[in-house]
Amino acid sequence: MNVSPRVILLLALAGFASMASMRVTDAMLPALSTSFDRPVADVAQNITVFAIAYGLMQLIYGPLGDRHGALRVIGLASLACALGTLGAAFAESLSSLLLFRVFGGATAAAIIPLSMAWVGDNVPYKTRQVTLVHMLSGTVLGLTCGQLAGGILADTLGWQSAFLLLTGLFLVSGSLLLAALHRWPELAVRSKGEHIAFPVRLASILRIARARDILVLVFLEGIATFGALAFTASHLHTRLGTSLTLAGITIALFGIGGLCFAALARRIVALLGEAGLATAGGGLMGLGFIGLALAPLTGLAMAAAFCAGLGFYMMHSTLQTNATQMAPAARGTAMAVFAGCLFLGQSVGVGLGGLLLPIAGSAGVLVIAGVWLAALGLLFGHRLRQWRHAEHESSTIPSV
Repeated sequence: MNVSPRVILLLALAGFASMASMRVTDAMLPALSTSFDRPVADVAQNITVFAIAYGLMQLIYGPLGDRHGALRVIGLASLACALGTLGAAFAESLSSLLLFRVFGGATAAAIIPLSMAWVGDNVPYKTRQVTLVHMLSGTVLGLTCGQLAGGILADTLGWQSAFLLLTGLFLVSGSLLLAALHRWPELAVRSKGEHIAFPVRLASILRIARARDILVLVFLEGIATFGALAFTASHLHTRLGTSLTLAGITIALFGIGGLCFAALARRIVALLGEAGLATAGGGLMGLGFIGLALAPLTGLAMAAAFCAGLGFYMMHSTLQTNATQMAPAARGTAMAVFAGCLFLGQSVGVGLGGLLLPIAGSAGVLVIAGVWLAALGLLFGHRLRQWRHAEHESSTIPSV
């Protein structure tokens, strides 16, 4: 019996919960601020600590998956995530919430990278891309629904209910994955790659100039994009007087923009090419975040959020594609480092945003992010054209 579709569905559910857990507090920051009687910049630390733990722990789960099997580690990590989110739901102080968010980020980090590794080991290459798209759609939906549910539930049933819902999702996905593994032991295929120490692989990657460029670019992208996104809901709530529910819906349109790009990716890529995607994506993000900062109406802010999300997935997918080729001899480690740089950039971005908030205000934070991302898109597009020109020159040099 072919159980792969069932496993892919469970991995998509676990990925959904993982990404929703990361973004669920974006739209509820004002509610957390009121509940704990602390400034928004203080409660926003929960996003920072989650992202730091998530980014650092991704580098550890690769070897664990190789040794014990990716599905087993994902299943156990999902159950551990359930404990972390349950603790966050019952946190009575900001310090205890931060502690449980660290635990949640550290355990959620296993799910998405090991899911991709399992697909690589178990799905034939000719159908692998479609399978990955299906599975990773869960993460994009998790990003969207996490932001949306955070605002709606904070406005209606209380912010604790969002964490209780996530607890249930982690319990279901983790339990069913371990049950599938028990029923079909052949699913526990381990990686057949060489067991080379992580520091050795990392050093080999960092010796590659293009790899260093890509890692710096994704780090800078994470700082501006997710740093600004963390303060968008509270900005809309304060500037336009929108409810947390409507603010969550507005931020959710960022993820909808990503889903629209996924649906039209084949045509857009063919039309613009990689350099065009990077430049246009950065420009759309710039317009989107500046629009969010200055929009006088909620409807215009919604359009700006969609624009920013579309631009992000245009540029980020181009970064991802280039990252898969930046160190082919150590691809797994390279992608782990790539993801780690993105999420560490997010943590730095939220911290910088918190420092800028009293000085420039939330509108200033969003405008700075917009200009930053537009410039980054131009830089990335320029680097892509340089790389392609160098490749063309090397391919046309006659052999002796």
